[in-house]
Amino acid sequence: MKPKICIGLSGGVDSSVAALLLKQQGYDVFAMFMQNWHDADPTLHGDCEWEEDRFVAEMVARKIGIPFYFTDLSGPYRKRVVDYMFDEYSKGRTPNPDVLCNREIKFDAFWEVAKNLGADMIATGHYCRKEPALGPDGQPLKDKDGNPVYNLLEGTDPGKDQSYFLCQISQEQLSKAVFPIGHLLKKEVREIAKQADLMSAEKKDSQGICFIGKVDLPTFLKQKLEPREGLIVEVFDAYYTDDAQYRFISGTMNSISEGGVANLITTYISEDKADTSGAPVPQSRIIPELLAALDDDTLLRLSRPVRYNIEFQTETYRSGKRHVKKTRYKENPYGRIIGTHDGAQFYTIGQRKGLGVGGHSEPVFIIETDPEKNIIYVGQGHRHKGLSRNCLRIAQEEVHTLREDLLPALGQIKHLKARIRYRQPLQDAWALRRDGGLFLVFDQPQRGITPGQFAVLYDGPIVVASGPIA
Repeated sequence: MKPKICIGLSGGVDSSVAALLLKQQGYDVFAMFMQNWHDADPTLHGDCEWEEDRFVAEMVARKIGIPFYFTDLSGPYRKRVVDYMFDEYSKGRTPNPDVLCNREIKFDAFWEVAKNLGADMIATGHYCRKEPALGPDGQPLKDKDGNPVYNLLEGTDPGKDQSYFLCQISQEQLSKAVFPIGHLLKKEVREIAKQADLMSAEKKDSQGICFIGKVDLPTFLKQKLEPREGLIVEVFDAYYTDDAQYRFISGTMNSISEGGVANLITTYISEDKADTSGAPVPQSRIIPELLAALDDDTLLRLSRPVRYNIEFQTETYRSGKRHVKKTRYKENPYGRIIGTHDGAQFYTIGQRKGLGVGGHSEPVFIIETDPEKNIIYVGQGHRHKGLSRNCLRIAQEEVHTLREDLLPALGQIKHLKARIRYRQPLQDAWALRRDGGLFLVFDQPQRGITPGQFAVLYDGPIVVASGPIA
């Protein structure tokens, strides 16, 4: 007897086709639409109108011929996702609400409601896949309690893979999950919807915060975080010549790289475009034996970003025919003040838009935010040294595993793939397990490594582990 499946029907084309496929495959399936916010609440008001989404979802369920239910999960969503967002931003970290929404809402709170309605499993329209995990002997893997172990795999469509957003779900949650469209391309999903004459066939994909919609993030955050005017400081290249941490990173990376020369700068512009205007950067290779020999303290320091502490002194001068007395900042070889902002907590590393500064020949990017001093540090150009890092750390207590057996054991090292943001092509990285946490040292430097964002490890297409960047 096939299990009874509850499909989370959002009103979008992906979940609509997922529901249709389950029905065609003979499953006992019912749909449920979840409301995660109220328009009456200004904190959660976005461009995505839930009433229209619910109407489309209900019409799709009627067209397919499956029961339709509604549940209000705005309480758990506020407590587990929105409050988490505010807390992280207030600390100068950049959270990923979509990852938390999946772990805490879709595969937890939503599942509890579905289970009470008789569901044995839940399905979503995510572009990812699931399969039983096999051991080295080719036999199905079991956990310590004798339960089957499953693999969470990338979706077949490389442009739509959503395994990154599911990196924090547990094996128990995965065991109850079904992903009916993970093997399909997006264009195939659209075509299926058109052929079935589903109302959602031409509906645009949702954007913005999970189940809230596309919102202006600074405006959203200002609902609870108080604006405070602060300085925007541009950091010059000379800073890195004299900074002890940057010299340490450079020396350590050189010491473990083939030929004694490491690449410390990425030429990243976008996920499929590099900056070729400057001199070629070395494609260095890390020597794993030398990396593995680094002690815990060295790895911990290597994972820390450069911090900026540039002091500016003022001087008085006389200006104009009347020799009016004025004050200005003295020139500093390490940087200059180029503007003001309304709160460091509203910005994130790697951000380019929304700074309101001009007069530069190349784009200006945020390289650090300091909420305590309320200062934003920026650098000019895609190759600015402050944009790139080679190493990151996930705190030991924050490491979440789906396939513990595919991670290196404590004290060991293993070459895996990783991504630090959604849709980023998988990057080659060495994973090291130490008492201080899980360290990732990338073969090539990474742009915009941001505390609070999730780093996800893969073995081939299999999601192995994840955690927030320390």
